[in-house]
Amino acid sequence: MSAETIGLAVIGCGTIGRVRTVLATEYPGVSWLGLCDIDGEAANGLAADTGADFVTTDFRELLARPEVTAAIVATAENEHVDPIMAAVERGIPLFIEKPLATDPVESERVLAAIEDRGVDAVVGYTQRFRRRFLTVKQRLRDGQIGEVSSVVTRAFMNRMVPIATLRKTDRRDALTPMVVSGTHSLDMCMWLMEGKTPVEVYARSCDPVLGELGTKDSTFGIFTMDDGTLWSMNISWALPTIWPGAVYGIEIGIVGTKGVIDIEDTHRDVIIASELPQGAGYVTKGYAAEAPRHVDFIGSYPPGDLSDGLLWGPMREETMTWFNRLTMGVKTPHATAADGHRNLLLTMAMDLSARTGRPVSLPVAAEDLLVTD
Repeated sequence: MSAETIGLAVIGCGTIGRVRTVLATEYPGVSWLGLCDIDGEAANGLAADTGADFVTTDFRELLARPEVTAAIVATAENEHVDPIMAAVERGIPLFIEKPLATDPVESERVLAAIEDRGVDAVVGYTQRFRRRFLTVKQRLRDGQIGEVSSVVTRAFMNRMVPIATLRKTDRRDALTPMVVSGTHSLDMCMWLMEGKTPVEVYARSCDPVLGELGTKDSTFGIFTMDDGTLWSMNISWALPTIWPGAVYGIEIGIVGTKGVIDIEDTHRDVIIASELPQGAGYVTKGYAAEAPRHVDFIGSYPPGDLSDGLLWGPMREETMTWFNRLTMGVKTPHATAADGHRNLLLTMAMDLSARTGRPVSLPVAAEDLLVTD
């Protein structure tokens, strides 16, 4: 269902919530803006910067406002469930930063509520909006490499993200490289392999650097799909903080029966090296990188890049396209809530296989993925 204007509630005013809120001020169809964050200073600061109409530290108070017709949930990963469920009660469209929940049983409950209420909910998988991936998706739709038979995925990240993420919470069991970050490259490959269903995964992890923070350094796994396609899904988020990638780079190789597509999304095509520090790369409140970065892969910050005070890149495309979805009812490539739940279960299945040292048959029940050790 479309509407002429949007009364937007943004719950979570941190790094990504701020980006999407600023973008909302540029969209003419957003007629009312309300903000919420448990950190009143963050909420009030963003409200001052964007001219928000309402600001609070209580998401229920915000969602009760009659002006609200859509909501963005951009809180910390462990804090998504309650605001999502409150918004679902109102039946308003949702943009949810991944995941739906970090507990697979809670994620299942959230998805059921969304589907039962018929809420149009999308999940933030920003890389779907990079031009190269949209183009590859169309080439695959057109059958230009025949039937896909194997896929290889490699994601490399500096360790700023896990350090900053884990320092915000004591609930670290489910905050693994796959659940928090590998989910982006996993979602991309599942989107590109649309129609194929994983039936088994076998994975291994190691933790020599980040084990002291309660997470793994790397997770490598092999998925077998229902048609025999093999997919190697690998991530390491333990690279040094001085690694030139602001966050991460992805490489994906897709082999088909009539061709191959080789995707390099590492951003090594434009590099700056300077005697001057190049910024912290990943920036979030309460975290400062241990050492300056003097080399930067320009374009490697997933949301995009600032130019003359405006953000340009996939997060602009993703956010503005969502607004078009709401106001004009256009078809968009956003990940659905069902996609988000599936991605969580697959990443946690990799973690389960790595913990047990055994292959995991898929699909797997949410209860079987709970971390108990």
